[in-house]
Amino acid sequence: MSRIIPERVTAQVDGDFVVFLIGMRINALWKVHRWLPVFLAMPRMLRELEADPESGLLESRAWFGLRSPVLVQYWESFEKLEAYARDAEGEHLPAWKAFNHRIGEGGDVGIWHETYLVREGEYEAVYNNMPPTGLGEVGETVPASGHAETAGGRLGRTAGDDAPVGADGGTPVDEG
Repeated sequence: MSRIIPERVTAQVDGDFVVFLIGMRINALWKVHRWLPVFLAMPRMLRELEADPESGLLESRAWFGLRSPVLVQYWESFEKLEAYARDAEGEHLPAWKAFNHRIGEGGDVGIWHETYLVREGEYEAVYNNMPPTGLGEVGETVPASGHAETAGGRLGRTAGDDAPVGADGGTPVDEG
């Protein structure tokens, strides 16, 4: 287990990056033969990506619900994400083709994804008493203080002095 950082920190990432969300939804739980191959394709892809540091995948984390597993991935660029998706020698393209051939629009299992292009400095994150997570794993964690005290400050929209709640849970004290 990752070491917990026992303070309030934020993430700093150099340069632009991509956030990619991908998931599936099991619509017919009893049709295991339809959704299990789709579910099992992702671990193969993740192993392939993790084995290739040049793939462009920076970090990936999975969450599992009864019907809807979801992956959140951070990529160096859209170009690297797309190159992986279309690589005829990789795990993804054959799985994509197999899904379209075997499942198509039958309704038993669904897949989805969303892609977000994030420009440097146009994101914010905060972690309190957490191990490095998400952007905290991709970039560097630094104290969430001064201008980084608030979401507005981390986004460069305020001086970071607009916190509605102090560190002790009460109203912040005006030290001005």
